[in-house]
Amino acid sequence: MVSTPYSRGRSREYAAIKMLKEEGWLCSRSAKSHSPVDIFAGKDGKLLLIQVKSGSARVSKDELSELRVWAEAFGGRAEVWFFKRGGGVVRKKA
Repeated sequence: MVSTPYSRGRSREYAAIKMLKEEGWLCSRSAKSHSPVDIFAGKDGKLLLIQVKSGSARVSKDELSELRVWAEAFGGRAEVWFFKRGGGVVRKKA
């Protein structure tokens, strides 16, 4: 199977969803949307909007600003999750 940036990103999004579900969140992936939000997650009346990045990918200032606008519009919290090459995830508030 050929590994593409899309397939690698999608696999990280599914990994994030698995982690969230283990923490009790209800999740939905925004597939092929090209929006700033990759995952919407809800739990106990809280909404979390997540942008997933992996490897050396970074969030631009414009992407971060748009993610914050979306979070504010939905009354949620925005985070960027960085999947490291050697494993592990760094969760940062946007």
